[in-house]
Amino acid sequence: MLKKLFGLDKKEEKKPEVQMPEADGKDVVVSPITGKAVSLSEVPDPTFAEKMMGDGIAIQPSEGTVVSPVHGEIVQLFPTKHAVGLRTVNGVEILIHIGIETVNMQGEGFEAFVKEGDKVAAGDKLITFDMDLVNEKAESTITPIIITNGDAVSDLQKEENIDVTKGETSILTITVK
Repeated sequence: MLKKLFGLDKKEEKKPEVQMPEADGKDVVVSPITGKAVSLSEVPDPTFAEKMMGDGIAIQPSEGTVVSPVHGEIVQLFPTKHAVGLRTVNGVEILIHIGIETVNMQGEGFEAFVKEGDKVAAGDKLITFDMDLVNEKAESTITPIIITNGDAVSDLQKEENIDVTKGETSILTITVK
């Protein structure tokens, strides 16, 4: 009876296993956030704007939900939940860094729905964040999407200056070496 009363009899829901596509040398990255895709040069942080961490694109978000931009594996989830790293089936490593100077928020206003080692499909929810809180406590909500292992990439095509919908709009096409 106590188990029923306190919900201890419920089995932990197990997510269905995500089926990974075959590696084919090309990754199409969809927007992880709804908003506007812009050039990295518009990010108010030289680490991103000058491509010190790698090439990519940025999204000026209009809402606070981040979804997976690809089929892949979560290889890093920062303890502060302001950034997540994924690896595609083709081996491309993608960093999604929510906002600028958000690490200083120490996770306040961020909630993660994945953990390291999880396999995700494009469109799966990764993180939510409170846009008003980020606007108040951090420098910017602009979210860089960076390819951190650019040496593995032979061609990168970007879709900049367009409105994007999370999980739907293609923003990067990456061909691996």
